[in-house]
Amino acid sequence: MEQLELRQAGSQLAELMEKAARGEDVVITREDGAAFRIVPLHLRQPYPKFGSAKGLIEMRDDFDEPLTDFKDYEK
Repeated sequence: MEQLELRQAGSQLAELMEKAARGEDVVITREDGAAFRIVPLHLRQPYPKFGSAKGLIEMRDDFDEPLTDFKDYEK
């Protein structure tokens, strides 16, 4: 856990944010003894990348053939 005073943290904010993003605990303290933790907020859900499942899904040759279980429902 990294703990800094507010004066030190101001000049290292970008570095402290990177540490918090990697999962490290970062705590900033004030002169009055109050402490604050920097935590990352994941506001956007990861979106699947187009083509990321390529080669993982296979379709059978008879995929679009009528199902025998539904013959009673045919017109």
